[in-house]
Amino acid sequence: MKITAVIFDAFGTLARITRPTHPYGQLLREGKRQGRKFRPDDMQTLMTHKLSISQAAAWFGIQVLPNRLDLLEQALEAELASIEPFPDALEAIAMLRAAGMRTAICSNLAMPYGPAIQQILPNLDGYGFSYRVGAMKPSPIIYRTTCDLLGVRPGNDFGGHGRVVMIGDSPRCDRDGPRRCGISGFLLRREHSEGFSSLTDFARVVLAYK
Repeated sequence: MKITAVIFDAFGTLARITRPTHPYGQLLREGKRQGRKFRPDDMQTLMTHKLSISQAAAWFGIQVLPNRLDLLEQALEAELASIEPFPDALEAIAMLRAAGMRTAICSNLAMPYGPAIQQILPNLDGYGFSYRVGAMKPSPIIYRTTCDLLGVRPGNDFGGHGRVVMIGDSPRCDRDGPRRCGISGFLLRREHSEGFSSLTDFARVVLAYK
C-alpha cells in the first residue's frame, strides 16, 4: 500500500536545543526548595496545558519573586533561541514536500516551544503538539489528532487511500505508540546501526512507496 503521509517527532528528530537551560525544571526545583515535592504527573501537566512560566508557577503553587521570574523567563528565551533544525531534517522535508507528500509533527511540548518549532519548520500540513491536544505520546489521542490535521486515517480502515508512517528517536513514543494506532512507526538512530541513520535515508524509502 502506498504511503500518503509522514509524521515526525520534533526534538531529537527534526530539531535540537543547542544551549539548554531547563527553565521549567528550574521552576520545579524552586518549588522543591519551598517544600513542594515532585509529583509523577508534573511533566504531563506542563506538556498538556497551555502554561507559561508564570502560569505554571501559579498552577503548582510555587511562589516566585519578580526578579527570579524574570531570570526564568530569560532562561526560557535563551533556550528557545538556541533551537535549530538538523540539516537532514530540512532536506528530508523538502524531498517529501516536493513529491507532494503530506507532512506533520507530533510532539510532546510545553506551550512556548510550539511556536519556536513552527518558526524553524514552517508550512507543514499539521502540528500535533501535546499542549494543544491535551494528551501526550504515547496516548492514541495525539496520534489520531495529528492524522486528523493531515486529513488521513491510520489503520486498515481508510479505504486503500494510503498509509501513514512516523519516525522519531523514542521506541515507546515514536515506534510502538504509533503502531498501536495503525501508523507504521520507525526509529531514527543517527549514531547507531538500529533503525534509520538519517532522515534523508528515511525520506528516500518513503518516496519509493509513494
